[in-house]
Amino acid sequence: MAKKKEITVEEKLRALYDLQLIDSRIDEIRSVRGELPLEVEDLEDDIAGLNTRLSNLSEDVANLETDISNKKLAIEESKSLMKKYEEQQKKVRNNREFDSLSKEIEYQELEIQLSEKRIREFNVKIEQKKEVIDTTQEKLDKQQQHLEHKKSELDAILKETEKEEKALISKSEEFSKTIDKHLLNAYKRIRSKVKNGLAVVSIERGASGGSFFTIPPQVQLEIATRKKITIDEHSGRILVDAALAAEEKEKIAHMFA
Repeated sequence: MAKKKEITVEEKLRALYDLQLIDSRIDEIRSVRGELPLEVEDLEDDIAGLNTRLSNLSEDVANLETDISNKKLAIEESKSLMKKYEEQQKKVRNNREFDSLSKEIEYQELEIQLSEKRIREFNVKIEQKKEVIDTTQEKLDKQQQHLEHKKSELDAILKETEKEEKALISKSEEFSKTIDKHLLNAYKRIRSKVKNGLAVVSIERGASGGSFFTIPPQVQLEIATRKKITIDEHSGRILVDAALAAEEKEKIAHMFA
Protein backbone atom coordinates (compact mmCIF):
# COMPACT_ATOMS: atom_id res chain seq x y z
CA MET A 1 0.00 0.00 0.00
CA ALA A 2 1.46 3.38 -1.05
CA LYS A 3 2.31 5.74 1.79
CA LYS A 4 0.23 8.93 1.78
CA LYS A 5 2.36 11.91 0.73
CA GLU A 6 2.93 14.31 3.62
CA ILE A 7 1.94 17.92 2.92
CA THR A 8 4.82 20.34 3.50
CA VAL A 9 4.50 23.58 5.49
CA GLU A 10 5.03 25.53 2.26
CA GLU A 11 2.10 23.72 0.63
CA LYS A 12 -0.04 24.51 3.67
CA LEU A 13 0.96 28.18 3.48
CA ARG A 14 0.19 28.32 -0.23
CA ALA A 15 -3.22 26.66 0.29
CA LEU A 16 -4.01 29.07 3.14
CA TYR A 17 -2.99 32.12 1.12
CA ASP A 18 -5.02 30.90 -1.88
CA LEU A 19 -8.03 30.47 0.38
CA GLN A 20 -7.48 33.98 1.74
CA LEU A 21 -7.33 35.48 -1.76
CA ILE A 22 -10.57 33.71 -2.73
CA ASP A 23 -12.37 34.66 0.49
CA SER A 24 -11.18 38.28 0.17
CA ARG A 25 -12.65 38.48 -3.32
CA ILE A 26 -15.97 37.12 -1.96
CA ASP A 27 -15.79 39.83 0.75
CA GLU A 28 -15.23 42.48 -1.95
CA ILE A 29 -18.26 41.31 -3.90
CA ARG A 30 -20.42 41.35 -0.77
CA SER A 31 -19.18 44.79 0.26
CA VAL A 32 -20.24 46.14 -3.16
CA ARG A 33 -23.69 44.81 -2.32
CA GLY A 34 -23.25 46.53 1.03
CA GLU A 35 -26.31 47.24 3.12
CA LEU A 36 -28.69 46.86 0.16
CA PRO A 37 -30.12 43.42 1.16
CA LEU A 38 -30.82 44.74 4.67
CA GLU A 39 -32.34 47.95 3.28
CA VAL A 40 -34.63 45.88 1.03
CA GLU A 41 -35.61 43.69 4.00
CA ASP A 42 -36.34 46.75 6.20
CA LEU A 43 -38.46 48.33 3.47
CA GLU A 44 -40.42 45.09 2.99
CA ASP A 45 -41.07 44.94 6.77
CA ASP A 46 -42.11 48.61 6.78
CA ILE A 47 -44.50 48.04 3.85
CA ALA A 48 -46.00 44.97 5.54
CA GLY A 49 -46.56 47.08 8.69
CA LEU A 50 -48.21 49.90 6.69
CA ASN A 51 -50.48 47.42 4.89
CA THR A 52 -51.53 45.94 8.25
CA ARG A 53 -52.24 49.46 9.54
CA LEU A 54 -54.33 50.29 6.46
CA SER A 55 -56.26 47.05 6.84
CA ASN A 56 -56.98 47.80 10.53
CA LEU A 57 -58.04 51.39 9.74
CA SER A 58 -60.36 50.23 6.94
CA GLU A 59 -61.88 47.70 9.34
CA ASP A 60 -62.42 50.48 11.92
CA VAL A 61 -64.20 52.63 9.29
CA ALA A 62 -66.39 49.67 8.26
CA ASN A 63 -67.29 49.03 11.92
CA LEU A 64 -68.18 52.71 12.45
CA GLU A 65 -70.35 52.69 9.31
CA THR A 66 -72.14 49.60 10.69
CA ASP A 67 -72.66 51.47 13.99
CA ILE A 68 -74.18 54.42 12.06
CA SER A 69 -76.53 52.07 10.20
CA ASN A 70 -77.59 50.49 13.50
CA LYS A 71 -78.26 53.94 15.03
CA LYS A 72 -80.32 54.95 11.98
CA LEU A 73 -82.37 51.77 12.40
CA ALA A 74 -82.79 52.61 16.12
CA ILE A 75 -84.05 56.10 15.15
CA GLU A 76 -86.59 54.61 12.75
CA GLU A 77 -87.70 52.19 15.46
CA SER A 78 -88.11 55.04 17.96
CA LYS A 79 -90.13 57.08 15.44
CA SER A 80 -92.35 54.08 14.79
CA LEU A 81 -92.92 53.63 18.54
CA MET A 82 -93.69 57.36 18.96
CA LYS A 83 -96.29 57.14 16.20
CA LYS A 84 -97.78 54.08 17.88
CA TYR A 85 -97.90 55.81 21.31
CA GLU A 86 -99.45 58.95 19.78
CA GLU A 87 -102.19 56.82 18.21
CA GLN A 88 -102.76 55.11 21.57
CA GLN A 89 -103.06 58.51 23.30
CA LYS A 90 -106.11 59.25 21.17
CA LYS A 91 -107.87 56.23 22.62
CA VAL A 92 -106.96 56.55 26.34
CA ARG A 93 -109.67 56.68 29.02
CA ASN A 94 -107.82 58.65 31.73
CA ASN A 95 -105.01 61.11 32.37
CA ARG A 96 -102.79 58.48 34.01
CA GLU A 97 -102.66 56.42 30.79
CA PHE A 98 -102.11 59.59 28.74
CA ASP A 99 -99.18 60.72 30.96
CA SER A 100 -97.65 57.24 30.85
CA LEU A 101 -97.68 57.29 27.04
CA SER A 102 -96.31 60.86 27.03
CA LYS A 103 -93.35 59.66 29.08
CA GLU A 104 -92.78 56.82 26.57
CA ILE A 105 -92.86 59.36 23.71
CA GLU A 106 -90.36 61.63 25.57
CA TYR A 107 -88.11 58.65 26.20
CA GLN A 108 -88.11 57.77 22.47
CA GLU A 109 -87.36 61.44 21.61
CA LEU A 110 -84.34 61.29 23.94
CA GLU A 111 -83.28 57.99 22.32
CA ILE A 112 -83.45 59.65 18.87
CA GLN A 113 -81.38 62.64 20.09
CA LEU A 114 -78.81 60.31 21.63
CA SER A 115 -78.62 58.21 18.43
CA GLU A 116 -78.19 61.38 16.31
CA LYS A 117 -75.43 62.55 18.65
CA ARG A 118 -73.69 59.16 18.34
CA ILE A 119 -74.02 59.30 14.50
CA ARG A 120 -72.31 62.75 14.48
CA GLU A 121 -69.52 61.38 16.70
CA PHE A 122 -69.08 58.32 14.47
CA ASN A 123 -68.91 60.53 11.37
CA VAL A 124 -66.19 62.67 12.98
CA LYS A 125 -64.24 59.50 13.81
CA ILE A 126 -64.66 58.22 10.23
CA GLU A 127 -63.30 61.50 8.85
CA GLN A 128 -60.31 61.29 11.22
CA LYS A 129 -59.66 57.66 10.25
CA LYS A 130 -59.90 58.53 6.54
CA GLU A 131 -57.31 61.31 6.99
CA VAL A 132 -54.95 58.78 8.62
CA ILE A 133 -55.71 56.30 5.79
CA ASP A 134 -54.76 58.93 3.17
CA THR A 135 -51.50 59.79 4.99
CA THR A 136 -50.64 56.10 5.46
CA GLN A 137 -51.44 55.30 1.81
CA GLU A 138 -49.21 58.18 0.70
CA LYS A 139 -46.36 56.86 2.84
CA LEU A 140 -46.97 53.32 1.56
CA ASP A 141 -46.81 54.49 -2.10
CA LYS A 142 -43.50 56.26 -1.44
CA GLN A 143 -42.06 53.20 0.33
CA GLN A 144 -43.21 50.94 -2.55
CA GLN A 145 -41.38 53.18 -5.06
CA HIS A 146 -38.30 53.24 -2.82
CA LEU A 147 -38.40 49.44 -2.52
CA GLU A 148 -38.68 48.97 -6.29
CA HIS A 149 -35.68 51.25 -6.80
CA LYS A 150 -33.59 49.42 -4.17
CA LYS A 151 -34.62 46.01 -5.54
CA SER A 152 -33.62 46.92 -9.10
CA GLU A 153 -30.31 48.27 -7.74
CA LEU A 154 -29.71 45.01 -5.86
CA ASP A 155 -30.79 42.86 -8.81
CA ALA A 156 -28.33 44.69 -11.10
CA ILE A 157 -25.46 44.04 -8.64
CA LEU A 158 -26.51 40.40 -8.17
CA LYS A 159 -26.70 39.88 -11.93
CA GLU A 160 -23.16 41.22 -12.30
CA THR A 161 -21.59 39.29 -9.43
CA GLU A 162 -23.73 36.17 -8.82
CA LYS A 163 -21.87 33.93 -11.27
CA GLU A 164 -18.44 34.96 -9.98
CA GLU A 165 -19.52 34.65 -6.34
CA LYS A 166 -20.85 31.11 -6.90
CA ALA A 167 -17.58 30.08 -8.58
CA LEU A 168 -15.55 31.64 -5.75
CA ILE A 169 -17.62 29.98 -3.02
CA SER A 170 -17.18 26.65 -4.78
CA LYS A 171 -13.39 27.20 -4.95
CA SER A 172 -13.31 28.34 -1.31
CA GLU A 173 -14.98 25.06 -0.26
CA GLU A 174 -12.62 23.09 -2.51
CA PHE A 175 -9.49 24.76 -1.08
CA SER A 176 -10.80 24.43 2.49
CA LYS A 177 -10.84 20.63 2.07
CA THR A 178 -7.09 20.63 1.29
CA ILE A 179 -6.24 22.32 4.60
CA ASP A 180 -6.13 20.30 7.80
CA LYS A 181 -8.97 20.94 10.23
CA HIS A 182 -6.83 22.49 12.99
CA LEU A 183 -5.26 25.03 10.61
CA LEU A 184 -8.57 25.78 8.91
CA ASN A 185 -10.24 26.45 12.26
CA ALA A 186 -7.37 28.77 13.23
CA TYR A 187 -7.77 30.61 9.89
CA LYS A 188 -11.54 31.00 10.40
CA ARG A 189 -11.06 32.16 14.00
CA ILE A 190 -8.51 34.84 13.03
CA ARG A 191 -10.66 35.90 10.07
CA SER A 192 -13.73 36.39 12.27
CA LYS A 193 -11.77 38.58 14.70
CA VAL A 194 -10.15 40.99 12.23
CA LYS A 195 -12.08 43.85 10.65
CA ASN A 196 -11.09 43.31 7.01
CA GLY A 197 -11.25 39.50 7.15
CA LEU A 198 -7.52 39.11 6.45
CA ALA A 199 -6.22 36.11 8.39
CA VAL A 200 -3.19 35.47 6.13
CA VAL A 201 -1.03 38.42 5.05
CA SER A 202 2.28 38.85 3.30
CA ILE A 203 5.26 40.86 4.52
CA GLU A 204 5.38 44.30 2.92
CA ARG A 205 8.29 46.70 3.54
CA GLY A 206 9.40 44.72 6.57
CA ALA A 207 5.98 44.70 8.25
CA SER A 208 2.90 42.46 8.02
CA GLY A 209 0.38 43.68 5.44
CA GLY A 210 -1.74 46.52 6.83
CA SER A 211 0.42 46.85 9.97
CA PHE A 212 3.04 49.43 10.97
CA PHE A 213 4.92 47.11 13.31
CA THR A 214 8.25 46.04 11.80
CA ILE A 215 9.03 42.33 11.85
CA PRO A 216 12.59 41.55 13.01
CA PRO A 217 14.94 40.51 10.13
CA GLN A 218 15.56 37.11 11.74
CA VAL A 219 11.81 36.36 11.78
CA GLN A 220 11.51 37.57 8.18
CA LEU A 221 14.23 35.08 7.17
CA GLU A 222 12.42 32.26 8.99
CA ILE A 223 9.17 33.12 7.18
CA ALA A 224 11.01 33.09 3.84
CA THR A 225 12.23 29.51 4.48
CA ARG A 226 8.57 28.38 4.67
CA LYS A 227 9.39 25.72 7.25
CA LYS A 228 6.84 26.71 9.90
CA ILE A 229 3.60 28.61 10.36
CA THR A 230 4.39 32.06 11.81
CA ILE A 231 1.82 34.21 13.59
CA ASP A 232 2.37 37.98 13.77
CA GLU A 233 2.62 38.85 17.48
CA HIS A 234 0.95 42.27 16.96
CA SER A 235 -1.96 41.52 14.63
CA GLY A 236 -2.39 37.78 15.34
CA ARG A 237 -2.41 37.04 11.59
CA ILE A 238 -0.60 34.21 9.76
CA LEU A 239 2.40 35.53 7.84
CA VAL A 240 3.76 34.54 4.40
CA ASP A 241 6.70 35.97 2.46
CA ALA A 242 6.13 38.46 -0.37
CA ALA A 243 7.46 36.11 -3.09
CA LEU A 244 5.04 33.31 -2.18
CA ALA A 245 2.19 35.85 -2.03
CA ALA A 246 3.01 37.22 -5.50
CA GLU A 247 3.13 33.69 -7.01
CA GLU A 248 -0.22 32.73 -5.49
CA LYS A 249 -1.86 36.00 -6.54
CA GLU A 250 -0.79 35.34 -10.12
CA LYS A 251 -2.01 31.75 -9.93
CA ILE A 252 -5.45 32.71 -8.58
CA ALA A 253 -5.75 35.56 -11.12
CA HIS A 254 -5.13 33.06 -13.95
CA MET A 255 -7.60 30.62 -12.43
CA PHE A 256 -10.42 33.18 -12.57
CA ALA A 257 -9.34 35.01 -15.71
